[in-house]
Amino acid sequence: MTEIVIFLEDIDPVVFFGINNSLLDKIRSFFPKIKILSRGNELKCMGEESEITVFAEKFNDIIEYYRKYHRLDEQDIEKYFFDEEHMKSASSGDFEQVLVFGTSGKPVRARTVNQLLLVNEYRLNDLIIADGPAGTGKTYTSIALAVRALKEREVKKIVLTRPAVEAGERLGFLPGDMKEKLDPYLQPLYDALHDMLPFKKLETWIEDGTIQIAPLAFMRGRTLENAFVILDEAQNATISQLKMFLTRMGINSKFIMTGDTTQIDLPRKNESGLLQAMRILSGIEGISIIKFDERDIVRHNLVKKIVRAYDKEEKEIHPQPP
Repeated sequence: MTEIVIFLEDIDPVVFFGINNSLLDKIRSFFPKIKILSRGNELKCMGEESEITVFAEKFNDIIEYYRKYHRLDEQDIEKYFFDEEHMKSASSGDFEQVLVFGTSGKPVRARTVNQLLLVNEYRLNDLIIADGPAGTGKTYTSIALAVRALKEREVKKIVLTRPAVEAGERLGFLPGDMKEKLDPYLQPLYDALHDMLPFKKLETWIEDGTIQIAPLAFMRGRTLENAFVILDEAQNATISQLKMFLTRMGINSKFIMTGDTTQIDLPRKNESGLLQAMRILSGIEGISIIKFDERDIVRHNLVKKIVRAYDKEEKEIHPQPP
């Protein structure tokens, strides 16, 4: 049995360990064989030498993370223990880059390894495909990049689009004018923009066409130049729709497609243009395909567990061939 004491120098243990030791309990959950006791700025640990050695190394990494970013929450701890690459990237300072400052003054940054990869791949590629489960920040990070590009005059306009599958792209039976018919399907895009732009500025840019939000069916016949274009929910675009969308790309344009290939709402899943695009466009220079997963989920902690449960069920029903 080995015993060590770790001192928290110049760190408020109440903040670092969380209210009612909630963060310390989270750390404890990853080391069930070690007895961990806290008293003030001291942490006493007892267990097998090999376990204690691993714990001390990882705990000191977490301390360094806290000193650098002045924050620590359960998601930070989960990211570290589920994906050590996150911590390695964080230690190099990659996560410090601010994409935009939100309307509340809060900086919008990449918060996970794959969000950071999306930011970095944007510099190197004109088309990015981001596939992964809900809550991983694919669309939010993409919109932050678009707003930054517009503010820095890298592009002249932002175009945000989604396939309105729930209405079958046939919206005539819905009440109201065209905007009122479409807004329910495009609301998530508005929500992200409201986080990043003052209301009056956003309203002005929508009115003068600097920011355009429209269903995918409205892209036909257009050539999008000097534009940052985001297709959200791309898994619900058919093969013909996605081909139409991709061929809208004009000079000095950036295209990002985000989607979740496990959530296809089309009548036949094999009609998803996103599945085909990821298959046939892989390896082409200037195109990057990024796979997000549960480690990137930044919503409520339960979302990660829900995604994991559904993935398990899917694999049991449709096992992968050997």
